[in-house]
Amino acid sequence: MSDLLERLRARGWRMTAQRRVVAEVLDGDHVHLTADEVHARAVARLPEISRATVYNALGDLVALGEVVEVATDGRAKRYDPNAHRPHQHLLCSGCGLIRDVHPLGSPLDGLPETERFGFTVSAAEVTYRGLCPDCARS
Repeated sequence: MSDLLERLRARGWRMTAQRRVVAEVLDGDHVHLTADEVHARAVARLPEISRATVYNALGDLVALGEVVEVATDGRAKRYDPNAHRPHQHLLCSGCGLIRDVHPLGSPLDGLPETERFGFTVSAAEVTYRGLCPDCARS
């Protein structure tokens, strides 16, 4: 599981019932939910939570650097609580399933100096694409 709740407590993030539910919904490995999916799961736990409250909590978590927005191929943004562990994403081009992957080596190693154009490169985002087992069977 991710350590999102633990990280938020350590930062002193004011843990209202609504914020706690949003954080609980996001907590875990390979979690890449859309805002609407977060809202639906939050409502199941706390029926009075509003969509605006969920969006505000997600915005706060992104601004804090505790959750990362993942945008893929024009699909809805997804929210990844695995913000502090280096990883890349494996994306199903059929259903949109996203999994965290940890390839060997740094993706920065694949960019030769001659292709950096003087940039001091500090990070790279790599998305691996393919079909998940369910989509491959269809």
